[in-house]
Amino acid sequence: MLFVIHALDKLGALPARLANYDAHKAFLSDTEARGVRIVMSGPLVAEDGVTMIGSLFVVEAVDLATVERFNAADPFHVAGIWDRVTITGFIKRQG
Repeated sequence: MLFVIHALDKLGALPARLANYDAHKAFLSDTEARGVRIVMSGPLVAEDGVTMIGSLFVVEAVDLATVERFNAADPFHVAGIWDRVTITGFIKRQG
């Protein structure tokens, strides 16, 4: 099943995001051990099109609990960068 993880950063979290970026990328480089396959992911950006303000993932996993565990282990989550995280089931229709 597909899931969307929509995570918005806390106000002023950009320095912490940048400090944890390498750990976050390393974490995302091998997700199969956590039962998750990343279909698509990347940073959410402000209106300037550059400043990172959050993260968006489309992932495949057997259930919501697996995605929740995956998200909880992400270095961005561990570092407290995200203010709000929403995980929602997703049905791909196009694309």
